[in-house]
Amino acid sequence: MSARRGPDPRVAVVVITHNRRDEVLGVLERMTRVPERPQIVVVDNASRDGTATAVAERHPEVEVIRARANLGAVARNIGVAAVTAPYVAFCDDDTWWEAGALSQAADLLDAHPDVASLTGRILVEPGSREDPITPELRDSPVPAPDSLPGPALLSILAGASVLRVSAFDQVGGFSPRLWLGGEEELLALDLARAGWWMCWIEDLVVHHAPSHSRDPRRRRQLGIRNTLWTAWLRRPASGALRRTVAVLRSIPPDAASLAALAEAAAGLPWVLRERAPVPPRVEQGLRLLEEPQRTSRARRYVG
Repeated sequence: MSARRGPDPRVAVVVITHNRRDEVLGVLERMTRVPERPQIVVVDNASRDGTATAVAERHPEVEVIRARANLGAVARNIGVAAVTAPYVAFCDDDTWWEAGALSQAADLLDAHPDVASLTGRILVEPGSREDPITPELRDSPVPAPDSLPGPALLSILAGASVLRVSAFDQVGGFSPRLWLGGEEELLALDLARAGWWMCWIEDLVVHHAPSHSRDPRRRRQLGIRNTLWTAWLRRPASGALRRTVAVLRSIPPDAASLAALAEAAAGLPWVLRERAPVPPRVEQGLRLLEEPQRTSRARRYVG
């Protein structure tokens, strides 16, 4: 934990939300009480349930930005543009950081200027159980220097990561092409391509109380589509083929999967225009991650 006590201006918090008024209010109740007293920006993705008004009324200290449409993950770009701190902690409307975690992250980022992001250890509520993806992150095989503060990653979990704003801005933030669903992978590969490191930190704790207000089939479609687009955009031909085959073998043969594949295929013209493969060092790490991804309990295209 950080030795700092009290307000810490180094880290701001960006929360995106859509039609989850009660959940986001619960997150804000927690985040407005952490000792760091961060600047908090909520970007409301055109909710129809009064979310923006409720947040403004109950938390006048929180900046509320009302998007005119559901921008998905791109709403985080808007939130980051509004913060003044050098580091930004992302929250979803069902995740929150433990007291002291923001200062701890800032200390680590201060001490490691080559690190762009820190992903925390996710505890699933109720019960504070480790998220099933934890073993993948803890035992990441990505080669990295010993000087890093934790295992090196080649992706982040957006609702559970603290990012260096300058690195985020350098790579352009989240892509509007992907909208939502596995959108972090493209951002992370662009960070890696630019020479930044990403790490997992064991004692940087974030809580996740999964919302029941979601469309799992649509989320699965977007996840499949975006995984394929990211592979085609950033992996060399052999790596893109390997990733495509792995995805096709893992998805259930149903209407949602077929719809995802159709969406992915429809995007091929712009994907090929914008294709920019990662360097061999990054591709080596991606290949080392293939087996952990194949056997992961956390990566299942279901719903």
